[in-house]
Amino acid sequence: MRPVSWSRSVVSMAGLVEEARAIAERLMSVELPRRWRHVQAVARTAGEASSAVEPTDRDPLVAAAWLHDIGYVRGLVDTGFHPLDGARWLRRHEFDPRVTALVANHSCALIEADERGLADVLAAEFANESTATTDALWYSDMTTGPDGQPFEVTERLDEIDQRYGPDHVVTRFIRRARPEIVGAVRRTEQRLARARTASA
Repeated sequence: MRPVSWSRSVVSMAGLVEEARAIAERLMSVELPRRWRHVQAVARTAGEASSAVEPTDRDPLVAAAWLHDIGYVRGLVDTGFHPLDGARWLRRHEFDPRVTALVANHSCALIEADERGLADVLAAEFANESTATTDALWYSDMTTGPDGQPFEVTERLDEIDQRYGPDHVVTRFIRRARPEIVGAVRRTEQRLARARTASA
C-alpha cells in the first residue's frame, strides 16, 4: 500500500471541522467502511453535545470527533495504538495542535497506553487536558456503537468487553477505565441538561 498523504491547506478555525471531515472521509470511507459509519455518528453526536462546552471549544470538539479513529488506517499505523498513531500523523501534517492532542487522548487513552507500555510516550508527546471538551468527546465516542448505533455508556462498555474477549488488551483497558469514562459521560449529560434548561 502506498503511504497515505494529505496536502494540508491553511484554514481558519471556521474551516477546522470541514477540513477534519474531509481528511477522515478520504482516509477511512473506502478502507474502513464500518469504522467510517462509527466516526460519522460520533461526529453527529459531538455536534449535538457541543452545547455542553464553551462556544470557542465547539469546533475543536467536532473536529476531534471526525479524526479520533484515523489511527486505524493501515498507512498511518506506527505503534499499533490508534490514538497515538493518528495524532502523530496529524502533527506531521501540522493540523491544529489542540485537536491533535484531543485525538491522542480520546476516551481515556492514557490508561490503554499504560496497558500497552506506551503511557510515558503518549504523555511526553501530547498534552492531556481535563475539560468539558474532553468529556464531550469521550461522551460522543462512548455512546456510539461500532456501526454508529446509539448506546447507553455502560452498554457500550459491555459491548466492547464482549467483542474483544476477556484476555484482550482493549478489554483490560476498558475495565480499568470504566469509572473515568462513565464519569465523563455523566458530567456531559448534566451539562447538556443544564444547557437545555437555560435555553428553555
